[in-house]
Amino acid sequence: MTAMTTDVCVVGGGPAGLTVALELARAGYKAPVPRTDIPAPGENVLATLRLGIHLMRQAEYISDHDVKVATKVAEVICGGNVSPGTPVSEQYILDLEREGFKSLCGEKKTQERIQFTLKTGKPLRN
Repeated sequence: MTAMTTDVCVVGGGPAGLTVALELARAGYKAPVPRTDIPAPGENVLATLRLGIHLMRQAEYISDHDVKVATKVAEVICGGNVSPGTPVSEQYILDLEREGFKSLCGEKKTQERIQFTLKTGKPLRN
């Protein structure tokens, strides 16, 4: 039996999801090993992105809340405030992303944006 080379995503852990996962395993599917050696852009790129965010705010292209969102995104993209080239894992990046998402979800303006988009289908600039 040859191993599968296709990427898959099983959604759900109920009977259907477990059946699919079992069939994939029987067909030779091996889940990819998460990377642990991703070189993070680090603090230098983070500083550059923060400067760009600051300049966009100063020019009134973005709101104060956009600054919060963009700063969180920059922190995730750069792997946090680490030295350039520091090897980080996929899980480390996912953890940064989850923390940023959770902190933004607690913001009143984020909640207003979500509600507005769900109601109108359009983004809210607040």
